[in-house]
This record gives sequence, C-alpha cells and structure tokens, in this order.
Amino acid sequence: MTRADNTRFLTRAAASRHQATLKKATDAIEHLDSTGQPVNFSAVAAAAGVSRDSLYRNPGIRDLITRMRSAPPRSAATRTAERATADSLRVLLSTARAEITRLRAENTMLRDQAARHLGEQRAATRPRPQPEPAPTPAAPRTPRQRHAHDAKTPHHKDITQTDLR
Repeated sequence: MTRADNTRFLTRAAASRHQATLKKATDAIEHLDSTGQPVNFSAVAAAAGVSRDSLYRNPGIRDLITRMRSAPPRSAATRTAERATADSLRVLLSTARAEITRLRAENTMLRDQAARHLGEQRAATRPRPQPEPAPTPAAPRTPRQRHAHDAKTPHHKDITQTDLR
C-alpha cells in the first residue's frame, strides 16, 4: 500500500506560518517604534512572540530591524508634537481657502484680459468700413435752375404753389 502525497498541505501550512510570523514581527516593530521603545531583535522577538532566529533568517525583517536600530531614537514627545492638532488643521484650512480665493480672483482677471486681447485681435483683422466719400461740390446753378428751385419751395405762407405759376 502506498502512502498519499501530503507534501502540498505541509508546504501550504509552512507558508502560512511564515506569513503569520512576518505579520507579527512587522506589527511588533511598528508598536515598538510608535511607543518610543528601542527596536532590536530581542525586543521584537519578545513583542511578536517569535524566536530571534526567525527574525535573523528573514532578510527583509533583519534589514528593517537593523535600520531602525541604527536610526536615532525618537521620543514619544516628538511623535506627539508631529501630529496635527485641530488648531493647526484650522490654520491650514484657512490658508488654503485664502489661496483659493486669491487664485479665483487672478483667474477672473486673466479671463478678462484674454477677452480684451481677443477683441483687439478680431478688431485688427476685421476690415473696417470705408468712410463715404465727401460729396463733390455741385456745379453752380444757372439762373433758370435757381428760379425753378425757388418756385418749388415757397418762402412765405401766403404764397401757394398755384400763385407761382
């Protein structure tokens, strides 16, 4: 009788344990760093509940712990001071609103300026209507033409057109 090949289940279980160990270690590192405690292999192993050997065997975790050990320690007071307070957020918000208002005004000014320039360009390229030529002086009227004109337009109220005929 041959045994069933159960290696795939063992491989899956080992990979699952490995991932759980990595998660525990990274969570422990974040916790130690956020509380201002020293980050070293012993402290991480104790906080994560894993062996120091497993931390040394994983190159990613080993490099992270080594970098954090060599970095200057930050105090909890420094991290608290770095957090944004409600007042500082209000100041940032009011500053952003003032900047938006300024940019809107500038945008309006630039739009008006662009509209003026476009109007000037259109006016410059549009052919202008030519002024009407000045009327040429009329030829002098003859006495007969003057008499006919005067006959058409009476200058007195009492004189009618029939009287002039």
